[in-house]
Amino acid sequence: MENKYEWSTFILRVVLGITFFVHGLAKFQGGIENTVGWFGSIGLPGFLAYGVALLELVGGIALVVGLGTRIISGLLALLMAGAILKVKLPVGFIGNGQAGYELDLAFLAMSVAIAINGSNLYALDSKLFKGQKHQNENTKSA
Repeated sequence: MENKYEWSTFILRVVLGITFFVHGLAKFQGGIENTVGWFGSIGLPGFLAYGVALLELVGGIALVVGLGTRIISGLLALLMAGAILKVKLPVGFIGNGQAGYELDLAFLAMSVAIAINGSNLYALDSKLFKGQKHQNENTKSA
């Protein structure tokens, strides 16, 4: 049986992946042009909306299946740090009539934890790169 640590990071990975996937999907379903316009209204280049929505959508799926987990989590952590600093910080932790940065901070912490520790339980990475892991371990002990 897998250890508790692997199960806990698996749960974080899947929940974070589903959440980002849904957020990315909502950006496209609601009309990506609206998000492009909103980015412009807060002083960001509108084309960044496409990158953010794609990262959330594709990155969310990648996290759920465990593909490129550390890289995707690192990119999502940067995304959350940017969202906090550019949009949410002025309204405060809980917000004042609008959402604060508490949820973004939780997503940032989850992303950083997964980026640092990885998550191999039920992950495509562990299946695709199984031989590579053993090779790296042998190289370290030599």
